Amino acid sequence: MKYRFFTIGIALLFLIPTALSAISQGAPLSLLIEPSSRAGGMGMAYVAHADDGFAGYWNPGSMAFNRKTQFAGMHSNWFGDVEGINDIYYEYLGWNQYFEDIGNIGVNFVFMTFGDMPIVDEEGDPHGTYTPFDLATSFVYAYQLNEKVGLGLAFKIIYSKLATTDVLETVNQTDKKGYGLSWAFDLGIKHKNLFINRLDWGLNLQNIGPKITYSNEDQADPLPTNFRMGLSYRILESRYNKFRVNLDMNKNLANDDNVLASLITAWYDDDSDTEIDEIILNFGTEYIYLDLLSLRVGYISDRAGEIDGFSFGAGIHYTFSKTYTLAFDFAMQPAGELTDYNKTFSVKLDF
Repeated sequence: MKYRFFTIGIALLFLIPTALSAISQGAPLSLLIEPSSRAGGMGMAYVAHADDGFAGYWNPGSMAFNRKTQFAGMHSNWFGDVEGINDIYYEYLGWNQYFEDIGNIGVNFVFMTFGDMPIVDEEGDPHGTYTPFDLATSFVYAYQLNEKVGLGLAFKIIYSKLATTDVLETVNQTDKKGYGLSWAFDLGIKHKNLFINRLDWGLNLQNIGPKITYSNEDQADPLPTNFRMGLSYRILESRYNKFRVNLDMNKNLANDDNVLASLITAWYDDDSDTEIDEIILNFGTEYIYLDLLSLRVGYISDRAGEIDGFSFGAGIHYTFSKTYTLAFDFAMQPAGELTDYNKTFSVKLDF
């Protein structure tokens, strides 16, 4: 049996991210894997809530209200319980800082490695392994217009390495690049106390940019442009107890049209039933006791991606020296057909 460039290993690079984000169009799909175990425990409903070092990803507009120096990181062994694909790792590192009279400035990095992939020539003979990966670096700016409205903009550089030169030479595909390079913008807005007190609204339009090319322009892939909008209601805010509920919706806007046209045409280019099925709904709750312990429950409804179920999470956060707050969060998130749950860990430092 002969193998070409898209061997089983390389095909997994496309199938696995699809299962992770449950969005079927656009590349690299690692751009849509949401960081933050806090958000993960709340069913990925966080766009109107984001108030920590992950805000630069979730909603640059929400970052405008942050007044502390904030660091955040997440590590996850995606599908760690699934034999054969248990060496896929997702990493996130973010920072943001408020500067008086300027606004908020932040940087974040997303890195995803897809584990060891076999190099197999056209005769089926093995030639070792290689490790493909995705890397995205974002530079974020946010500004608070008034006491209720914040705006934000993120510019990201995207690099996706699917195959090395050795791989391409082995399978006689030297006319391919084996990597893709592109750029994109995220546009975010947050409105606090929308219509009623304690009700916040957020919107983030992610990954607006040119198509990414791995081989030639005729086979370029659209970026996974995503429309994310949601509400967050702070039901209880007292000294000892806090409780809030969040509701998000996501819609994939990637199609074969140019990037600007797809922002409109992606809402109706399929039949109405398909368009409705492509909308992902996220619901989440968070209870905080004494600003020390957090408990979270959420629900994800993604019919197109066949991910439907509850998420669970917990966190512990401690303030020391009256200045520094260190937080650790854990979440179990529904993962679709390959495994029941993905387990994620994240850490944050505010001061």
